[in-house]
Amino acid sequence: MRFGLRKLTLLDYPGQVACTVFTCGCNFRCPFCHNPVLVTGSEDDLECSFAEVLEFLEKRTGQLSAVCVTGGEPLLHEESVLLMQAARAMGYRVKLDTNGAFPERLKELVVDKAVDYVAMDIKNSPEKYALTSGVKNWENILESAGFLLSETVDYEFRTTVTGNLHEAADFVSIGQWLMGAKRYFLQGFKDSGDILAGDAGAFAVSDEKLKEFLAVVKKFIPAAEIRGR
Repeated sequence: MRFGLRKLTLLDYPGQVACTVFTCGCNFRCPFCHNPVLVTGSEDDLECSFAEVLEFLEKRTGQLSAVCVTGGEPLLHEESVLLMQAARAMGYRVKLDTNGAFPERLKELVVDKAVDYVAMDIKNSPEKYALTSGVKNWENILESAGFLLSETVDYEFRTTVTGNLHEAADFVSIGQWLMGAKRYFLQGFKDSGDILAGDAGAFAVSDEKLKEFLAVVKKFIPAAEIRGR
């Protein structure tokens, strides 16, 4: 298996000097995905082997404090699990970005103390999850979200908000579902110039709408915030 590597980031892991490792492949097909090459592309397009990533991490011990593992969907791959375990054994803090579709692998990593922080995407309200994620079988999301809400590991939830797939009623439903979550961020859709499907203009969302949705969800999740605007 091959990985992508961003050698330095001050943004991907709050409060940490980190690198970001990317995996290829995702079981979801969110039309507004801003990085479709990591969803449908080939891992042959990625630059690093498993061994090369480990070699990089060994050399950066003491310079970097954390590793972020993102996708695609990292938990599709056993190698991603092994990479996180290896990074944690080297003394790095490890952050996982996930869509939550693989609760057993998520729990295994947490129980083994191989991850320190989990960022889980919440695509939409349960009623519109299949429409937004592009897949019919998404119920494992409920198990992963419930596990994170138990606060066994530090975490955040986040939703990429679009103008055509989200409405105020969805954030009532999300708020009831994730009531009292420690962290929940709304992120407005940004056109990367290369999305998975559809018209990017249709996904655009105004600042006013984001604020409206935030006010709705804050009734259930007081810690909710807008990120990136």
